[in-house]
Amino acid sequence: MLSDTTIKRLKTLGELSRKGKRINGLFRLMENPSFWELAYANIYSNKGAMTKGIGNVTLDGFSDERAVNIINLLKDGRYKFKPSKRVYIPKANGKLRPLGIPSGDDKLVQEVTRSILEEIYEPVFSESSHGFRPKRSCHTALRYLQKYWTGVKWIIDMDIKGFFDNIDHDIMIKLLEKRIDDKRFIKLIRAMLKAGYIDDWKYHATYSGTPQGGIISPILANIYLHELDVFMNDLIQEFNKGKRRDRNKEYLRYQYLVRKQRKAITRAQQDGNIENIEELEAQLREYCEIRQKIPSSDFHDSGYKRLTYIRYADDYLIGVIGTKEDCRQIIETVRNFVQDQLCLQVSEEKLGLKHSTEETRFLGYDITTYPSGKAVKMKINGTYITRRMGAGQIQLKVPMDTMMQFCKKNDYGNYSSFEAKARPRLFNLMDTQILTIYNAEIRGFAYYYVLAQGAIRAMNKLYSVCFKSLTRTLAQKHRCSKREIRKRLKIQPGEYAISEWYNGKYRTTRVFRLKDLNEYRHTALHRLDIVPNTDKYRATYSDILNRMRAQRCELCGRKGGYFEAHHAGSMNNIADGEESWKKLMLKRNRKTLVLCVYCHQQLHDGTLPEINSTSKYE
Repeated sequence: MLSDTTIKRLKTLGELSRKGKRINGLFRLMENPSFWELAYANIYSNKGAMTKGIGNVTLDGFSDERAVNIINLLKDGRYKFKPSKRVYIPKANGKLRPLGIPSGDDKLVQEVTRSILEEIYEPVFSESSHGFRPKRSCHTALRYLQKYWTGVKWIIDMDIKGFFDNIDHDIMIKLLEKRIDDKRFIKLIRAMLKAGYIDDWKYHATYSGTPQGGIISPILANIYLHELDVFMNDLIQEFNKGKRRDRNKEYLRYQYLVRKQRKAITRAQQDGNIENIEELEAQLREYCEIRQKIPSSDFHDSGYKRLTYIRYADDYLIGVIGTKEDCRQIIETVRNFVQDQLCLQVSEEKLGLKHSTEETRFLGYDITTYPSGKAVKMKINGTYITRRMGAGQIQLKVPMDTMMQFCKKNDYGNYSSFEAKARPRLFNLMDTQILTIYNAEIRGFAYYYVLAQGAIRAMNKLYSVCFKSLTRTLAQKHRCSKREIRKRLKIQPGEYAISEWYNGKYRTTRVFRLKDLNEYRHTALHRLDIVPNTDKYRATYSDILNRMRAQRCELCGRKGGYFEAHHAGSMNNIADGEESWKKLMLKRNRKTLVLCVYCHQQLHDGTLPEINSTSKYE
């Protein structure tokens, strides 16, 4: 836990940043050992904690002494960043994305640096920026679109070509120096950027870019593109024109006719002229139907213009209420800024200008707007109603091709023909394990697309193919019919589950249902306006830190001396182990053990004797 003085200092970073003052003393902040404990607690459970960089150093073996040694090396100017290890992962378009894997010690240094930068820059980052930020995600970006983009006429889709590989280091440092007045801290970040990478056993120097996969890369990217956010905010203020649109004259005419007709009906009722009332009411309904199809505002009002903007990492959208010529000028203006001020290039392949009624792909969703007077059937409080959507209201859709690719990727079968197939590679697993795999796959997809209009209806076919694939897999595994499998799984109409005997008791796993999205929609999405909270540094929230501070070996029970955290990497790595340390980790369902240096060394050497642990954690 950080001291009150350190916490107070952290809280002032954001305040000074908001006031535009340059901040110093950051390198001294890094000399606090508690910072390094918190950094380790933040990243020790990540999937990449045991991924080896150059030198095979991982987060395994973290200790207070290791943190102090890094601090001393940094203070003396003797710490050297190792080149990152270059690996490649496939992208959705079939190409390969390069990733850089830092060494374990470099990850710790980057995490400490990142946490300090976050305190400085989060308070000043734009509300239109959503990528790689605390409490923000693709969903918050999409909800921002739904909330603020109503009435947009044109959508400009822009992307920066090879952004992470082409960040200019000199510009990056100048941007950091705008808010940071600490030469040692700036020098440390420059050293990170210049560390280079190893690809196919060859060293490559880095003259530009920041490696994807590095812990500090996302926040450096946001700092770099914050200049674009500021530029766009200025452009928005310059472009916006008029307070509100003029009223549509055609709409006003029919609104007048509706009022006039209602008065005529009232007079007929007062005069007792029953014969004309039916005719008047029919005419009124006709006027109302016509009025309903006409937008109330004039969408061609040249005196009203608006510009909106949203960014997720290097992918950004610009919404325009104006003419197509306005859009072309905006594209050219933004292109020139990106090229001249940021030394980057706009990807011409991905650049798109579409009318808002056409579909634009953003963050995996198809984005479009409702045409004027569009009637949509929706469910509110358990009742289906038909509601007229406002002209220009943003609509999110689940892309058909994405569902087809997802179905093919997970080997469910043919989405187009609605033909499911079994997955033989799962036959050797328990039934509950098979169901857990299917649940995880379809739930993850459904939860991501929960914001789409009519999400349940849109994904119903995909879900059906997935469920049929599940029943086929179980049927072929048990050599019975699919009907028999559905009979076994069914617990009540519309609900299915698998119950198996496990560890002395029955374990029931339910089949995920699309209607579960209704509950998730209202409970799991974060608010947009999240205030950065430095009180996190005061809390002793991390279990791993409390265990390390106990100064007790969790295997042999030895007290006092030096202790290190052992990482298993994955529970699957120890699932079949008979050694005492593996049994202890399985029993506690943890991927880490705090061990004395003697037990830790013997464990890695393979000479650890069987021990009857006296650990109080058992």
